Amino acid sequence: MGVFRTAHTVPSVGYLVWNRRHKLKPEYHGLPGEKIRDLRLSGVEVTREVRTPILAYTGDTSPEVFDHYPTLYDAKILITELSFILPSHKKDKIHKFGHMHLDDLLERADRFNNEVIIVAHFSTRYHPQQVHRYLEKRLPDKLKGRIKVWI
Repeated sequence: MGVFRTAHTVPSVGYLVWNRRHKLKPEYHGLPGEKIRDLRLSGVEVTREVRTPILAYTGDTSPEVFDHYPTLYDAKILITELSFILPSHKKDKIHKFGHMHLDDLLERADRFNNEVIIVAHFSTRYHPQQVHRYLEKRLPDKLKGRIKVWI
């Protein structure tokens, strides 16, 4: 697991869980199993570690976390906050207090490779139905099927 710094009004961190596997190095592909075993027993490192980001959790943070840790875009599952959704809420003030606006997600829509993006921590100013309706209207098709709302 990896821990990374997030941007909030108090010290805060996020987490990234990795799947770690050892894969046979390409130069040993095609060799018989006995030969690979002999190489390994003689001290030759025949595998390499392959790490895949599985789960990322940002907690409360401003969008700069995505700029500092682009691996977040590749985690299979991303859980992040989305405190504000309406245009009447000003992003500069939201960011100052360590939160995100829907526009922050939309500006980065092409970068999200995540299979599932869970958005949570909506402001209590919004009714849950308002959140669902507004997201349905504003999310691009490339994100709609992958965004899940936790209210």
